[in-house]
Amino acid sequence: MNRKLGVLACSLLLTLMAAAQAPKAKAAQHTVTELLNGNISNMEHEFVPAADAMPEDKFNFAPTNGEFKGVRTYAQQIKHVAAVNYELAAALLEQKPPVDIGDESGPASLTTKSDIMKYLKDSFEYVHKALATVNDDNLTKTVKSPFGEGSVSRLGLAMSVASHGFDHYGQMAVYLRMNGIVPPSSRM
Repeated sequence: MNRKLGVLACSLLLTLMAAAQAPKAKAAQHTVTELLNGNISNMEHEFVPAADAMPEDKFNFAPTNGEFKGVRTYAQQIKHVAAVNYELAAALLEQKPPVDIGDESGPASLTTKSDIMKYLKDSFEYVHKALATVNDDNLTKTVKSPFGEGSVSRLGLAMSVASHGFDHYGQMAVYLRMNGIVPPSSRM
């Protein structure tokens, strides 16, 4: 009995030692395009549900108490982010934006929640199309800045999509809470 237990213990010990010595599987390497798309997708997955969370009858809400004079309405925040998405993606593609960006305010003709949400979702599709062109070879190459004179790296433009969107997401989260709505990403 002791001999069987000893053999079993030795077998187990050898198995554990062999497993410890086995080469570890390497973590999957992601391409630049995958990493950038993941970054934008994270922002998109928070921004779009937040945009949709405000009821249509409050879509033109803007705070009035305190230091809020002249701020964008909720709908204007969304249209602005979508317009800048188009602008940044077009610069990455070295094209003109494929839609009216209304001096970064989005088209004045978009007034309903459904039209604004479509404009927003379509802007993210266009961003993903543009990000598909960014790779290791052109990541640091420059393109004409969409914001005036000079040039900017493709990586800088790609990263601007998320940072700009999250800036406005923060403002929208305040607008939602001022209307008694918990932003979707904060719900349990």
